[in-house]
Amino acid sequence: MSKDGRRVRIFSALEVANICGVVNQTAINWIRSGHLKAFTTPGGQYRIYAKDLAAFLDKRGMSASGEVLQVMMENANWNVFMIAMEQNANDSLKSEIERLLPGYSIIQAYDWFEIGRKLTEEKPGFVLLDADLPGVEIAKFVHTVKEDTFFGRPCVFLLSDGDDSAQADVVFAKPLDLGRMKAAVDGFERQIGVQITA
Repeated sequence: MSKDGRRVRIFSALEVANICGVVNQTAINWIRSGHLKAFTTPGGQYRIYAKDLAAFLDKRGMSASGEVLQVMMENANWNVFMIAMEQNANDSLKSEIERLLPGYSIIQAYDWFEIGRKLTEEKPGFVLLDADLPGVEIAKFVHTVKEDTFFGRPCVFLLSDGDDSAQADVVFAKPLDLGRMKAAVDGFERQIGVQITA
């Protein structure tokens, strides 16, 4: 079990071989050569976490099976809320969102490098993104995050001055209406069947 109570999916070397369409020894060779991250059980058997298998498949341009894709989607951390905007606005919103969503871990990202890194590492269930953050095409970014199972398919809330939906789940006008955002989070919690408690 993970720290938030979800069961962590682990694959055997044989399961990895079957997913990749190779023999068991090939999967073992990938592990021994360091290409596929794994750990060993007390009995000496190799085991691979779903996130490590997903990274391996992605790095090599291999498509994942339905089961691996499902596991990757289930790996979204629905109790993590990421604020992605410039630092001053980010810092001023953080304490208000912490008060509003006490059961959530709030993480912050101030630039696109940090946003990408934290999306990959943390897989937040919810992302509040400022459409005015310079340096990337917002519509393309949101589309990638929403469609690529590697990111866990989070709910993306876009904070925008204009009418730019960019395929976000909800678009909020500036300044952010915290009550409306809380109602949106509550609605998505019901929709995806999670209950975040403080």
